[in-house]
Amino acid sequence: MEEEFYAIIKLVSGEEIMALVSVDDNDNDPILVCQNPIVMKMIYNPNGHYVKIKQWIELCDDDMYMIKLDKIITVTETKDERIVEIYNRFIEDNKEPMDFRSPKQLLSEGLVRPDSKMGYVSSVEEARKKLEAIYKINPKTS
Repeated sequence: MEEEFYAIIKLVSGEEIMALVSVDDNDNDPILVCQNPIVMKMIYNPNGHYVKIKQWIELCDDDMYMIKLDKIITVTETKDERIVEIYNRFIEDNKEPMDFRSPKQLLSEGLVRPDSKMGYVSSVEEARKKLEAIYKINPKTS
């Protein structure tokens, strides 16, 4: 396996991904090994421009993927420190595995329900009654 480098990869599917990559050249059939591939997209609006980032494959906990060269249009190494920093920060922040437990399972494991100290103020019904009282709305006449 060759040296690792940060790369932006354009796939034949049209997707553009960024990953820490290396090339595995065993058996004279090179394969690109991608660690933690992500999709980065520029978003432009009147207030500025932003980078939207998401995992390339969202419902999988794997962090390494192999891509054959016939599925790749081009690979370009990126040395832009800002992009590499954004990539590394995203990967570090999303290391926690996904939790597919239902709310019922979480409650049965001893986790508590939200209360007013956590930001949960009231039920929808209680909030509606309070707002109706504040604005003197009679639900039967409106």
